[in-house]
Amino acid sequence: MKFSEAWLREWVNPAITSEELVEQITMSGLEVDDVADVAKPFSGVVVGEVVECGPHPDADKLQVTKINVGEDELLDIVCGAKNCRLGLKVAVAKVGAVLPGDFKIKKAKLRGVPSFGMLCSEAELGMADEAPGIMELPLDAELGSDIRQFLKLDDKAIEVDLTPNRSDCLGIRGLAREVGVLNRLDVTEPQINAVAPSIDAKVAVSLLDADSCPRYLGRVIKNVNVKAATPLWMVEKLRRSGIRSIDPVVDVTNYVLLELGQPMHAFDLSKIDGGIQVRKAQAGEKLTLLDGNEVTLKDNTLVIADDSKPLAMAGIFGGQDSGVTSETTDILLESAFFAPDAIKGIARQYGLHTDSSHRFERGVDYTLQAKAIERATQLLLDIVGGEAADVVEAVSEQNLPVAPVVTLRQARLNRVLGVELAVDEVTEILERLGLAVEAKDDAWQVTVPSYRFDISIEVDLIEEVARVYGYNNIPNVAPQAKLTMAKHKEAKISLDKLRRVLVTRGYQEAITYSFVDPKIQTALYPNQEFLTLPNPISADMSAMRLGTWPGLLSSVVYNQNRQQPRVRLFESGLKFVPNKEAENGVEQVPVIGGVITGTRSGEHWTLETTGVDFYDVKADVEALLALTSDLASFEFKAETHSALHPGQSAAIYRHGKRIGFVGAIHPQANKPIGLKGKAFLFEIELATLLDSRIPQATAVSKFPANRRDLAFIVKNEVKSGEVLELIKKVGGTDLVDLNLFDVYQGQGVDDGDKSLAVALTIQNVERTLEDKDITALVDAVVDSVQQQFDAKLRD
Repeated sequence: MKFSEAWLREWVNPAITSEELVEQITMSGLEVDDVADVAKPFSGVVVGEVVECGPHPDADKLQVTKINVGEDELLDIVCGAKNCRLGLKVAVAKVGAVLPGDFKIKKAKLRGVPSFGMLCSEAELGMADEAPGIMELPLDAELGSDIRQFLKLDDKAIEVDLTPNRSDCLGIRGLAREVGVLNRLDVTEPQINAVAPSIDAKVAVSLLDADSCPRYLGRVIKNVNVKAATPLWMVEKLRRSGIRSIDPVVDVTNYVLLELGQPMHAFDLSKIDGGIQVRKAQAGEKLTLLDGNEVTLKDNTLVIADDSKPLAMAGIFGGQDSGVTSETTDILLESAFFAPDAIKGIARQYGLHTDSSHRFERGVDYTLQAKAIERATQLLLDIVGGEAADVVEAVSEQNLPVAPVVTLRQARLNRVLGVELAVDEVTEILERLGLAVEAKDDAWQVTVPSYRFDISIEVDLIEEVARVYGYNNIPNVAPQAKLTMAKHKEAKISLDKLRRVLVTRGYQEAITYSFVDPKIQTALYPNQEFLTLPNPISADMSAMRLGTWPGLLSSVVYNQNRQQPRVRLFESGLKFVPNKEAENGVEQVPVIGGVITGTRSGEHWTLETTGVDFYDVKADVEALLALTSDLASFEFKAETHSALHPGQSAAIYRHGKRIGFVGAIHPQANKPIGLKGKAFLFEIELATLLDSRIPQATAVSKFPANRRDLAFIVKNEVKSGEVLELIKKVGGTDLVDLNLFDVYQGQGVDDGDKSLAVALTIQNVERTLEDKDITALVDAVVDSVQQQFDAKLRD
């Protein structure tokens, strides 16, 4: 919104400077984007009158004039403007005047005729970029008066960048109301009286879409003189607001738009067939707009039409065929309220944005239409003459907006603002904003005015009070807060830590749906029930997952189909296991799962191309388990799982409880899933991984360590893990390290047997162990293994 400061001060004139006014407007929430002088600097230009005007003796395009500037002598000035004529009041730059650009006026001779000054156009005074001729001043302009004072050119054009919610300030009336509130001044509005009809002429109006247009006013004005000149004062106010003068009818509608904030339109009455219909366009209807472009209307577009054709896009753009031209003598003046939802977004569908649509889509005062049409009629009769008929109004009261009633609590206001305001002060602020206020116990009940579409809840009123009271007047008090240290268990492991371990080992985190394809799930868990959704998104997302594997394997297939054979993915989330004893019949278990496939490492000329195997995924799992600092509490046991290869799968236990599985995918599951090659999977319950053993500090032995190697021959059925557990138990605290470094079957070992070679590291923290101590410990280990597993030492 661009406006003239002088125009605003006609409505309300606070005793503050331009700079203070701009600061005040900005701090109230209406950000000022630009402030510019309405005319460039110049001096020595006065009002003059052409008392003689004749042709130049030696130049066809020049005229020799005598100009009366209110002094004793007339000025001889040579002029080349075509509109220079006898009796015209003009802007005269006398000798010594300085025009914009530091152009000084001196006595000169033009084709032999002396010239003592210059008759100026708007462009030469820096009031416009171009002008067709010299400036024509009103006939009542006082001779000799300074042009800057006469035209009030010591004025500023202020441009405000309004947020979409402040449509009430898209007019001088709304801006003046704001300035009046901020300075506690009354606003002086222009006197607008109802124009008495002098002719009997009406155009019937039908609201065929009352939801979109609940109020439409029309008035016929006949015998207007469209060729009349728009008064200079109006032209100047429009210019300073960024709108150029077109013709007096359009200028008046634009003037009312800027003054009151109500868009208006004028139709050529002779081009209206029958009555006015406010309706939705029929798909495919054509309309030529005022700019000459033809548009094909859509059926969501509200139009103003007559009995046979559309005349205009309602609230957006007028039509060329019904527009006012220089030949127009009778007009129909329109003033309407269009619902914001009916206009919002429609202009953009056609690549348009007009001053009218800008206002209607944000909300226009729905009680303003009668006042606007009377104001426009008054101005038109003064400028173009004519006779006005009575106003025809079509209204649907039930479709007009209803003013909301909002309660503002004093306690809430003080708490949000952080300052206690006097009740009388708050009441005055609300009333000056135009709100109907009813004071209640510790609260105000407020009825929102028709021009404020942005106030609907309590916090809106709090914002209004804050900005009018002044943000700078609210004390800068730091909030008081008592912070309590959050309890954090040192033994707790975050899920992020698990994620980071897997990411460092080459995995990427996947996020898949909890809804999976029942075919894939059945292939992995053929003997397990699952929940089926009654209204799934799609058929392949109709089952609740029993683990992370269905989603991860689907992601692997997706990548393989796009030439990505090496894939490492992991996911954390819930699995949904039917359980009648659980809440809602389903047990939701947090798990973390992963999958690897393809080669062990990326392709590189120094590395051998080797496929991943069971021990690669087992190593990744062990890296996760190691975060608990209690790796000894975990155990891998050979067990089968319906989704895993019987010979390449293991269950993971902690303290005797099974917490997950690891292994290669079952070959029979490859085909229904669409998997290419082998994939290795793991899944572990998260709860067992998020608690760690707190490390305990122990003394570091300064005494030498001793290593002893032993090789036991045992039956193939004997598990090496059980042998190691027994050795740890017998070795006690002096056995500081145990390593299985060889498993051998072959020559020198009977069929059905195997050799397990282990290294024992023996050390004491208090003394150097003697040979007898070491021998005693080794003998105890050998005896125990022989008795427990029927083992014998290998030669």
